[in-house]
Amino acid sequence: MGKIIGVQFQKNGKMYYFDSNEFDVKTGDYVVVDTTRGPDLGEVVMGVREIEGEETRFPLKKTLRIATEQDVQHGRDNRQKEKEAFSVCQKKIQEHKLEMKLVSVEYAFDNSKILFFFTANGRVDFRSLVKDLASIFKMRIELRQIGVRDEAKMLGGLGPCGRPICCGAFLDQFQPVSIKMAKEQNLSLNPTKISGVCGRLMCCLKYEQEHYEMTRKRMPKVGKDVITPDGTGPVTELNIVKETVFVRLTNGDTSEIKEYPLDAITRPQDNSSHTETLKKSGNKETPTEKIKSNNPEETNRKATETDLTKNESVSQGKTDRKTDQDVSIEKIMGKDRGTVLGQPVKRENPNRVLNNQKNEEKTHTEKESRQSAGTEKGSWADALQKAIDAISQDN
Repeated sequence: MGKIIGVQFQKNGKMYYFDSNEFDVKTGDYVVVDTTRGPDLGEVVMGVREIEGEETRFPLKKTLRIATEQDVQHGRDNRQKEKEAFSVCQKKIQEHKLEMKLVSVEYAFDNSKILFFFTANGRVDFRSLVKDLASIFKMRIELRQIGVRDEAKMLGGLGPCGRPICCGAFLDQFQPVSIKMAKEQNLSLNPTKISGVCGRLMCCLKYEQEHYEMTRKRMPKVGKDVITPDGTGPVTELNIVKETVFVRLTNGDTSEIKEYPLDAITRPQDNSSHTETLKKSGNKETPTEKIKSNNPEETNRKATETDLTKNESVSQGKTDRKTDQDVSIEKIMGKDRGTVLGQPVKRENPNRVLNNQKNEEKTHTEKESRQSAGTEKGSWADALQKAIDAISQDN
C-alpha cells in the first residue's frame, strides 16, 4: 500500500504524481516536492489516495515538506522576477535581431537557473543571446522552443465560442485532433471556423467524436433505401445530434423530403432470395451416391463397382479428348482447311504462290528438254548401229 498526491506547478498545467511521504495534505495546499530540476513549489490538486504497490511502474518522487509562508512568499518573489527577466530578454532579442518570439519565463524555486520559452519558425542560433543573459543574471540560462499550442496554453485567451480557451482553463494535456473528425461531424471545412486561437484545429472536436462514431454505426448510410411510415425512399441527410434521418419520398411526379426519428425507420431486408439460395445449395444432389448397407462385404463390392465405373468414365473421357485432339491436329496440318478455334489462321503469301508456280513451270520445261534430248540421242545411236552393220556385211 502506498499514498500519492497530485501536484500542479503551473495554472491549469499537467498534474504530476508524488509520494505523499506520510504528509497529511489536502486539495489547495502548497507543498515542496523533489523534481528532476530540484526542489519546486506546487499546488495540490488531488488529495491523498491509497494505491497498491503493483500499480506504480517506477518509484515516485517524494514530498519534501508542506510549504510554509516563507516558501509561498519566495514563490511570489520569483513570479515578480520573471516579469523583469522577460523585459530584459525581449530587449536582447531585438538587439541581436533574432527571429524568435519570447513567450514565458520561469525561475527555479532555488534560483539556480532561469528558463526562457520561445516560438520560432525554424532553428535559431541564440548562443550570443545566452552569453548576454548569463552575464546579466549570473545564473544558468536555458532557452526552450515550444509549439503554438503550448504558447496559447501559457498566454490564455477567448475561443471562438466566447469562453476561455480549453487548454488555458482545464486541459492538462493535448489530445490529437484530425480533419476527419470535422468531416464526420458535418462541420464546415473553412479553416477560420474550425481553428482555435493557436491556428490549429480546435481541441473541442475531440469531445464528441466517440458519440458521433457510435451513433453513425446505428444509422443508415446516405443513398440507401429505408422504409418509413409514409413509404420507401432513399436517405438524403443524417442529423447525428438529434438522431434523425431525412428521406426523399416520391409520389408520382413530385417528391418530398421528410425527417423521421431513427426508431421510426427500418431497413429493407432481402432475405427471401438468400434463404432460397441456401435451401437449394443444401438440397443439391451429390455427384456420387452414398453407399449405405449393414453388410460390410456388400458395401465393399458396391464401392469397388463404383470405382471401376469411375475409372471407365475417366478413360472414356480421355479417349474422346484424344480423338478431338487428333482432329484438331489434322486441321492444323492442312487436311482440313477449316478454321480451328484457338489456333492462328494461316494466310498464304501471294509472292510465295507466284514463285512456286514459276518454279513448277521451270521444272516442267527442263524435264521436257531432257526427254527430247534423250529421244534425239536414241535415234542417232540407232543410225550409227545400222551403219556399222552395213559395213560389216560388205566385208
